[in-house]
Amino acid sequence: MAQTLKPYLNAVKSTLTAAICLQNFPSQLVERHNKPEVESNQNPELVLASLTISRNKKEQILIESSINSVRISLRIKQADELETLLCKKFMRFLTQRAEHFIILRRKPIRDFDISFLVTNFHTEQFLKHKLVDFIMQFMEDIDKEISEMKLSVNARARATAQEFLTEFV
Repeated sequence: MAQTLKPYLNAVKSTLTAAICLQNFPSQLVERHNKPEVESNQNPELVLASLTISRNKKEQILIESSINSVRISLRIKQADELETLLCKKFMRFLTQRAEHFIILRRKPIRDFDISFLVTNFHTEQFLKHKLVDFIMQFMEDIDKEISEMKLSVNARARATAQEFLTEFV
């Protein structure tokens, strides 16, 4: 892990650990329903203030908490057009397989690349620190994956250009 990334990830980890303090809270409007309050937004008194942690303008995390759910939205670093394209395609690939990730939302929040939704049922099913570790590992690995894909595309383009230009020499 890079030294410049470490304080950012530590801040995110401690904030997520504090935010994922959820309890069962049935709907106040409909009997026997239990919807994530951060999604339904029916009771504004149950939704806490959202928190944004930024490393820079292009790399942010938005944490929205309520009594029974937390929505975590990530904006992933995209330095150029190739990284933007790779990020968009990779996030589309992941969101199409959201049912395998359990906490991954199919559609991210506007202006963010990917979103997670953790409910009180997830905290009952999984350990809290494991959920936080999964999100932290995801944040670390996504940058590595996009960088590796970018290097692979550039290497392939270089090889293709060399093969194409050998005909003219």
